[in-house]
Amino acid sequence: MALRYVIKKRSFGFDKTKAEKYVAQNVITNTVDFRDLCEEITKVGMVPSGAVKFVLDALIDTLNLNLRKGISVQLGDFGCFRPGMNCESQETEKDVDSDTIRRVKIIFTPGYKFKDMLSKVSVLKMVVSDEGANKPENPDTPDPDEGEGETPDPAA
Repeated sequence: MALRYVIKKRSFGFDKTKAEKYVAQNVITNTVDFRDLCEEITKVGMVPSGAVKFVLDALIDTLNLNLRKGISVQLGDFGCFRPGMNCESQETEKDVDSDTIRRVKIIFTPGYKFKDMLSKVSVLKMVVSDEGANKPENPDTPDPDEGEGETPDPAA
């Protein structure tokens, strides 16, 4: 499988010139909803889908509870969730208060399995055709998602 990207022109307002530059932008090819994710986990883990849904719902509730308390939550090889915030800088310490916090967020740091996957994932440049569809830049390049080639052994 490959991550897909397209090239987009962006205006950067960091300086007075508002320079326009080109960047690679990830293309999301689809979304797996919660019910389908539970069904996929059921097939892989051989656990009834109701039990999978119950455990995932309980995980989300427990994450919410702990993150609201300011506690970092480590989920083994999956990764770590922790609360974070974006703040406006101030000239003096006394000017910093809750009004200078622009956004409260959740930061996810992936575990080693995700980091390993990211270090091995391939990328595929896409172009937008006149019909609006995303197609590989080089049509002779086999699309890794089309099933060509050998499927990796899951036991390896």
